[in-house]
Amino acid sequence: MPKDNFSTERRATITDVAREAGTGKTSISRYLNGETGVLSTDLRERIEEAIAKLDYRPNQMARGLKRGRNRLIGMLLADLTNPYSVEVLQGVEAACHAFGYMPLICHAANEVDLERRYLQLLSTYRVEGVIVNALGVKEETLETLASGGVPVVLVDRSIDGLVTDMVGLDNTAAVAAAIRHLDEQGFDELVFVVQPFTHVSSRRVRETAFRDTIGALGVSGATVVLDLDDDKLAAEALAGIDTRIGENRQRNRRIALFAANAPVALRVALHMKERHGAAWQRHVALMCIDDSEWAELAGMTTVRQPTYTIGERAVEFLHERIEGAVMAPRECLLPGELVVRTSTLAGNI
Repeated sequence: MPKDNFSTERRATITDVAREAGTGKTSISRYLNGETGVLSTDLRERIEEAIAKLDYRPNQMARGLKRGRNRLIGMLLADLTNPYSVEVLQGVEAACHAFGYMPLICHAANEVDLERRYLQLLSTYRVEGVIVNALGVKEETLETLASGGVPVVLVDRSIDGLVTDMVGLDNTAAVAAAIRHLDEQGFDELVFVVQPFTHVSSRRVRETAFRDTIGALGVSGATVVLDLDDDKLAAEALAGIDTRIGENRQRNRRIALFAANAPVALRVALHMKERHGAAWQRHVALMCIDDSEWAELAGMTTVRQPTYTIGERAVEFLHERIEGAVMAPRECLLPGELVVRTSTLAGNI
């Protein structure tokens, strides 16, 4: 009779299988570990029949811990609602499958305290390594893991004071390419719109690259901080952008907004549509880093990140460390791809 998912019946153990097969637990362990060559044909058949009859399922966690390995990798994500995180996660999962790891996904929802608790939890699970894309994790928290022999690979963001492998976008080159494109299209003023960036390294690098590039090109520009977690501050920032757009239009100057990521771009686009209607792109150009699905629908120019590859490479780095590789910490910065659409083309604004 088939068992339902809510059965309270005790699960079969390796001892039960050994008793049913008429052999010892050592033979069962050898069978489960693939060492079938040392077992007779008759014994292998009896073990197979016993496993099938008892519906035995080995405890992989317990088996792994006995060997000092459990094939678990922790992944801490700051924001799983961000399309970037989802796409990186797809690459992580594919690479984990290839290497035989099981990822434990922890979503911190941009809460620093939750990030810290998740890292503590991962240490109790004795994960073999950790991939971190976090908002405010402190260096000492990750150092505790590393000092315990758990390698750490950072994705997208570095952490002050922590020297370890990191994989992400070449932000400086990506921003420079985007600014050069806007300059070539003849925009008179560029506005970089970014979430609070003081404590997030990738945002800091992008903002610095924006200022450096407009300075080198002699283009007028400014940075506007858009706090997506504070409605009052966000409304003030968007009102300031509205003022800039109005002033430039009065002077027949073309203005472009450059969003630091997809969530910022979406908030700006929704605001512009609410203020100017469906034809809002006649008033202002918008481009961003991250090529989300809605970008093509809106005809928005983007810098496409190699998100899937970033996830794969992070697991590759972690696997090498888990297998004992000793080398200097690596920083792998992958190139972005400028995807030009109508939102920034000359004559559209």
